[in-house]
Amino acid sequence: MPGRPPARSARSSSAAGTRKSSSATTTKLRGASARTSANAVELPDEGPVTSLRTQICQIFSEAQRTTAVQRKLVVNLRNVQEACCYEPANPKKKRKEDEDYDETQFNDEVTRCVLRILSVKKSEPVGDRVVRFLGLFLQKATQLDYQIYQPEGMEGVGAPETPSSRLTSTIMSTLLNFLPAKDKVVRFRAVQTVSHIVNNLEQIDDDLFDLIRMGLLKRLRDKEASVRVQAALGLGRLAGNDDEEDDDEDSDDDTAGSILIKLLDIMQNDPSADVRRTVLSNLQYKTSNLPWIKERARDLDPALRRIVYGKILPTLGDFRHFSLVEREKLIRWGLRDRDDTVRKATARLFRERWLEDCAATHDPTPAEERAPGEVAAPNLEALLELLERIDVARSGIEGGMAHEAMREFWDGRPDYREYITFDDDFWNDLTAESAFIARSLNDYCRGHEEDRIQDILEDKMPVVTKFAFFVQKYLNDLIELVNKTALMEEDDPDAEEAQEEEEDQDFIVQQLLHIALTLDYTDEVGRRQMFSIMREAIARAQLPEECTKLAVEVLRMTCGTRGEADFLAVIVEAIAEVRDTLMDDEDDTIEGGDGVEGGEDINDSFHSAQSDISEGSTIEVKAGKKGKEVDPEKEEETRIRTIMVYSKCLHIAQCTLQNVHCDLEQNNSLTSMLNTLIVPAIRNQEAMIRERGIVCLGLCSLLSKNLASSNLELFMHCFAQGHDALKEIVIQVLADIIITHPALLAPVSDPDDTTTEDADTDAAPKPNPLVRGITKTFLKAFNSENRSLSLMACTAASKLLLLNILPPAPTADILKAFTRAYFNPETAANPALRQALSYFLPVFCHSKLKNALLMAQIAVAVVYKLLALREDPADDDDAMVSWPVICAHLAEWTDGRKVVGATELGLDGKMASSGMAEEPHVCLAIEVLERALNSGCSKDERKPLLGLLTKLHIAPAAPPSKAGSQEGVDEDTLTTLHALVTEAVEAHLAADATSRNYLAKLDASLTKRLGDVEPATQIPDQDDEDDGEGEATEVPREHEHDPEQDEDGDGHRETDIGDEITLASLQGEGTRMPLEDEDEEEGDVEDDDDVTMTGVPLPERRKAAVTESDIVDSLLDSEMDMEG
Repeated sequence: MPGRPPARSARSSSAAGTRKSSSATTTKLRGASARTSANAVELPDEGPVTSLRTQICQIFSEAQRTTAVQRKLVVNLRNVQEACCYEPANPKKKRKEDEDYDETQFNDEVTRCVLRILSVKKSEPVGDRVVRFLGLFLQKATQLDYQIYQPEGMEGVGAPETPSSRLTSTIMSTLLNFLPAKDKVVRFRAVQTVSHIVNNLEQIDDDLFDLIRMGLLKRLRDKEASVRVQAALGLGRLAGNDDEEDDDEDSDDDTAGSILIKLLDIMQNDPSADVRRTVLSNLQYKTSNLPWIKERARDLDPALRRIVYGKILPTLGDFRHFSLVEREKLIRWGLRDRDDTVRKATARLFRERWLEDCAATHDPTPAEERAPGEVAAPNLEALLELLERIDVARSGIEGGMAHEAMREFWDGRPDYREYITFDDDFWNDLTAESAFIARSLNDYCRGHEEDRIQDILEDKMPVVTKFAFFVQKYLNDLIELVNKTALMEEDDPDAEEAQEEEEDQDFIVQQLLHIALTLDYTDEVGRRQMFSIMREAIARAQLPEECTKLAVEVLRMTCGTRGEADFLAVIVEAIAEVRDTLMDDEDDTIEGGDGVEGGEDINDSFHSAQSDISEGSTIEVKAGKKGKEVDPEKEEETRIRTIMVYSKCLHIAQCTLQNVHCDLEQNNSLTSMLNTLIVPAIRNQEAMIRERGIVCLGLCSLLSKNLASSNLELFMHCFAQGHDALKEIVIQVLADIIITHPALLAPVSDPDDTTTEDADTDAAPKPNPLVRGITKTFLKAFNSENRSLSLMACTAASKLLLLNILPPAPTADILKAFTRAYFNPETAANPALRQALSYFLPVFCHSKLKNALLMAQIAVAVVYKLLALREDPADDDDAMVSWPVICAHLAEWTDGRKVVGATELGLDGKMASSGMAEEPHVCLAIEVLERALNSGCSKDERKPLLGLLTKLHIAPAAPPSKAGSQEGVDEDTLTTLHALVTEAVEAHLAADATSRNYLAKLDASLTKRLGDVEPATQIPDQDDEDDGEGEATEVPREHEHDPEQDEDGDGHRETDIGDEITLASLQGEGTRMPLEDEDEEEGDVEDDDDVTMTGVPLPERRKAAVTESDIVDSLLDSEMDMEG
């Protein structure tokens, strides 16, 4: 090829002419595209078959078979192109005239082959192979042409025009005409080919670039997801080259704007996960794009989240350029993802990639000497920095993501488990990060199932005596910092730093106390030392609340065989010491602090803090004995200090009550605490004191049933009169008390009825009056505008319903409110409540069959309420879900086949349901039809009711029951349903074809299941006016067939003389029996029956009637008996 000249003059002109003709051809095809896009690609007359066409077609034919030989085929097609576009290397060798083809013919033949793939469906791999071959050929041909037309040293000059560039323009101009085709297959292949060529070329003509950009941007809004995927592939390559300044202001919204902005919008809002995944994979990882990339960590598609955590985040470089909030969110989202693969990818990201970034800073080895991909040796400083980067002092609290991150870290890095050592230097110089390392490793090893992992702590953790010394050391440091911070002014420049130091020290003590809860206290010396330290720590008023809670738990554990009595005695002493510590400085202003000790001191101080309260003030402190005026500032300080006394003591009492299980009435310490501390706190007017008092009283009620019974009304009064925070506490307290003492809501018997012994002993007991108040409280809290209170009430009431504590009537009321709220569009603003309801409703209905029956009983009322809510003009802005969705939910919740235990695997390997499984749907069908047949039911209400009816499952035959069991819906219920269905069919109740067909099918199936249930009626005899009666009468009930009394062992009816005479006289007087050959009379009787059925009230229609066959059989039996 180097010996060839760059071009021939004749062929150059021909090439130029070819370019013009290709433009004309493009215009022609563009005009014809609208006519041909509806069908498959229709090619015009292509002229005679030439050797060039045969040769090119053979190459494309072989390329579609396999990709293994495509590189060889690219060379062959390149040789054909060179023969058509360049002078031969040896001009002496002249070719035949019929083999002398030019560039235009070559371009036309290649384009012709490309058009053949437009009608190939997406599922056919041959289309993908041809597209791949075309892109590979254009890439190779473009590179070779650049070598010819741009010699060495001329790389800086603009791209020349080459045969390959003209071929690319011809193909692209032709394919762009098919992008808006009506056929989705044509659109897909056209966009796929254009995108693939764009991704294989390095340079594109400016005019062609604008056309491609405009066409792909329009296809980015295509209704087919596969087309949008291919458009995103092509635009991802063009995103870095578009120029916003060149945008046409007059263009429509689909094409105006930056490509990158369009792609980011598609990645956020496209409903197809494949499209979002494609955009994310082809997006450039620039700093400006990072917020949108990190946002995909919460995408709905698990595969896309795996890409973010497994591929993108590890390649973004050092994680320290993220903000603290971003780091915390990324780790928390990934470790708590519902997909296991995402959780594993996040764990690898944390313990490998992020840790390596920190280890690189502390590694003394130069970066040039490190092998790529080499894992750094364990380094404690790197681990400490990693925990500092995620702010472990805040993310390490209970329920924080740092616990999950370190659990995965210790599980995936055994080298660090062996490397970490807890020596004296480690314990003497603890930081928030190092303390959390010790606590997390301790929790991981003790919670592991393998003994080998549990034995690691034997060599690393100190003995209890030594550990107690470290706990005491850091407790003293914490108290000093608390006192130091309390003495600082708010505008002190060091106040903020001191506050941070106090928080870190508080976190360190918490981690040590958590470790203390897991230690083995069989060592008596260590146990006594820890007991002494905890007792002193609780008595310190400056100890923070979280540390106080943990100290109480450790103290309860270290009491050992002393029991709860000694534990409570220590707590009472600690409460007294806390009060004395905080009130020593106020003895001159608060009466009762001098010369009083023990319980009297506590009683007097609490009395002065809350008892003498006037109506116009919150807390009034008693004046001194001399009656001197008190300074307002000192009075405010005294009030605040008094509140601190109450708050601290109540918190200790609350932590204590959470760790005891004894009987409150038999323990003097608890009784004293209740009377002297908790009861006065409830009467206090300070909101914080009252709230903690209610919590403590609720905990005491869990220990005493009598105390709970006497204070239920008090809790409900606090709910009615309290603020939102107090209402939330009361709801929790009520739920816990009812669950602990369910007998409090048991029905009560009237003691006045015991005087008469002849009273009815089977009378139902009276309902408990507390049930109504508790139900009203929960419903009022559930319907509150406060989202937190509504969620709290929903969670609490759900527990009561699942435990089946409330009676049926209150349960139905709460269930109605839950179901209406689930479909109410207003609850969409409270996603936590909607999530709680979406879990509770199916679990409740499918846990027991009676729960499904209860839902069936309230379903019609729920539909009525939802209809009124939908018609409310004030709620036009909120769109409720459609009726088919609501009916589908109600039908699923009342499906007895989904109840736990309702289905079982039979011997034939199929699932069989019990006989009672269809009872909820049968009862719901009766409720629906009774309401639909009611004259007060509107057309708008009847439509969703009948739609719900069509979704119910009622078997055409009775399901098989177990041997010896009486399972199954009773015949009376089915007879009632059949009568209602028959009436609905005759009244043409259904307006749509679906409901009419279902009613007809249900009528036929029930008729087959029950047999002939047509009632027999009496029609007056028109010929005999003297003996006949004026109206039709039903057969008397006393002569009906009784299966228990009138059947013998063989199932035959037994009749007596009285029955024979009565039936004979009825037949003779007026009973008209239609015969099969009397068509007209039969029609008349049917019409009369219709009138009779519609005229009889619903309860009368549900009674079984004597049929014609019964009368005939009775007459024949009586005649045979007389002859005998």
